Amino acid sequence: MLRVATVHCIPYHAAVCTRTVLPSVARRTFASSVQRLNILTGTKATEPGKTGVEGPHKRDKAPPPPTKEEDSTGVPSTIKGDWVLFHPVYTPEELRSVDILHREANTWSDKIAYNFVRVLRWGFDVASGYKHKPLPPNYANMTLDELKKDGYIMDERQWLRRFLFLESIAGVPGMVAATLRHLRSLRLLRRDSGWIHTLLEEAENERMHLMTFLALRKPGLIFRAMLIGAQGVFYNTFFLCYMLSPRTCHRFVGHLEEEAVITYTRCIQELEAGRLPEWANYPAPEIAKDYWRLEPNAKLLDVIYAVRSDESTHRFVNHSLANLKSNDINPFALREPDMTVKGKKIAFDREEAKKYAEESHRILDEREGP
Repeated sequence: MLRVATVHCIPYHAAVCTRTVLPSVARRTFASSVQRLNILTGTKATEPGKTGVEGPHKRDKAPPPPTKEEDSTGVPSTIKGDWVLFHPVYTPEELRSVDILHREANTWSDKIAYNFVRVLRWGFDVASGYKHKPLPPNYANMTLDELKKDGYIMDERQWLRRFLFLESIAGVPGMVAATLRHLRSLRLLRRDSGWIHTLLEEAENERMHLMTFLALRKPGLIFRAMLIGAQGVFYNTFFLCYMLSPRTCHRFVGHLEEEAVITYTRCIQELEAGRLPEWANYPAPEIAKDYWRLEPNAKLLDVIYAVRSDESTHRFVNHSLANLKSNDINPFALREPDMTVKGKKIAFDREEAKKYAEESHRILDEREGP
């Protein structure tokens, strides 16, 4: 899918393309088709990356020279990382521009979606052991052990279990929706109005959240069995529901992402308040540094800020898509607002989405010239 950008392809030995993106366009990194073809021969995702392996960035100086690892065609024999789709790279200001927002359910469809999220949230809480009671008035005089014992706060292991369970499920809706729209496009022999790429990007992004947290801890057999069962039920349920009402499903995901933003915001507050001491100076996993282009000395707190911003993007996008008809143009096919919009506004209504899409095409026409 063409993005609002000027594309400059450089020699294949770099295996990337650079883009000059408009100031109002969200910054995204991406891998080329060369990387996609060679992804099965890549190294582990947790290995540190080098400059340019996952796409251009403002800190990249120049494409790296060919190495001994490259074959006669100039294509690298190893690819570090396994993400291949567009994804945002945030500024420090954007990371802190996320508010907790909620869209009121107005129609019966909205109410069904919201109530289903409440039921699913309860199930998530039970399965992951999540709890978040309001702190007592005298919490300042209580030790961390006392707060944990009385159920006021969770420890690092409990938070991580919550993240792993949440992200293993969150990667399902985008893939299901993209699959069904892809098949619909094939059946009807017509284009998809730009929805498929955005949905695939969402699924990939959620999967990368899971890969990042897996770098901290590998779950045991019981937890893995729970994930298999939950994914099997959720995938098939969502598949059937999306065939019946895509709008309701996107509204459901929008509300689910509202809960995700709340979860990560609470974790950030606990970290910054010093109630998660093991994570206070915990270094960011290498996979996260490469994926979000974090600084070499980035901490886990920086990763959680980035994940929260991603969830805010999914909240905004899905609530916006739920406001559209299935044949409407996806307003995010060419560009996305930055976090000062996505983090502060719950969604575009249908008219706003139409104007945003028209503006994107106008900008693209101006960039291409006569």
